[in-house]
Amino acid sequence: MAQKQIDVLAVGDVVTDAFIKLLDEQARVEKDDKGPRLSLPFATKVPFDHSEVVEAVGNAGNASVVFARLGFSSALVANVGSDQYGRDIIAALHKNDVDTRFVHINPGRKSNYHYVLWYKEDRTILIKHEEYAYHWPRFRIIDIPKWVYFSSLSQHAQEYHDQIMEWLEGHPPVKLAFQPGTFQIELGAHRLKRLYARTEILALNREEAATVSGGKPDDIDELFDRLHALGPKIVVISDGPRGAYASDGQSRYKMPIYPDPKPPFERTGAGDAFSSTFVAAIMKGATVEGALLWAPINAMSVVQKVGAQAGLLSVHQIDQYLRLAPSSYHPERIR
Repeated sequence: MAQKQIDVLAVGDVVTDAFIKLLDEQARVEKDDKGPRLSLPFATKVPFDHSEVVEAVGNAGNASVVFARLGFSSALVANVGSDQYGRDIIAALHKNDVDTRFVHINPGRKSNYHYVLWYKEDRTILIKHEEYAYHWPRFRIIDIPKWVYFSSLSQHAQEYHDQIMEWLEGHPPVKLAFQPGTFQIELGAHRLKRLYARTEILALNREEAATVSGGKPDDIDELFDRLHALGPKIVVISDGPRGAYASDGQSRYKMPIYPDPKPPFERTGAGDAFSSTFVAAIMKGATVEGALLWAPINAMSVVQKVGAQAGLLSVHQIDQYLRLAPSSYHPERIR
């Protein structure tokens, strides 16, 4: 059967998350000058509630599933090892209708495997990025996607960014959505200036927006001004329980969260769901205001389940939540 043109190609590291649900009475959160810290008894055996394993996650993996769930032809460019974890990641992507032709299996290497210490509704993630030989794939003309959704990569992939930037510059019709990960933010806006200049939609949280732009975290207009100056046409800034903001360079909007039907169960993946759903809505032809209506709904749903993908919704399900939304659930123009 002939394969469809790829609507959106997600690019970034993919990982297996092993969730360890801590018992409330066996841990606590303490604060010091560096912020909140998870505290556990030391040099002893600590009981835990249960564990759950979730394959094929990470920013790009989560985004690829969001796009597939919302009806797009979705593919992923990523690296896995030649171990059982890598095979399980590919199988999980297949199960979610994500095209895995461009997932590279690295012989003799391990797949990324992280441990998630799940305490109450939040989590601390123990991470380790395996070292892969990153190479941008060669695409046939019929495989060139309409969009690229680029996100988190490890510190071992600095030169890989140059390959991606060169390919994007050589394919002007391909639109780019960029959700920078930790290492990409640490690289700095100057190192990735060609990438930011090429970006159609930039998605960050408020703290990340301040770090990338050098602006004041409490001045949303300055953040937008500085981020647009880097080149992105649309900028969306999430702000946790305070909602989100978006700008198309002319108009700016503030959006509340969608009311939680019950307290969040586990928060992993809410930001990925928000950012990629916003992009998906724009891909479907929505305005910035319309995209702001969609994105918080998927984020709300994700935190009701374990992991970043179990709660992801279809278009029909998002529309159902929209019909039930309170009158206060709408974008407010702030400029």
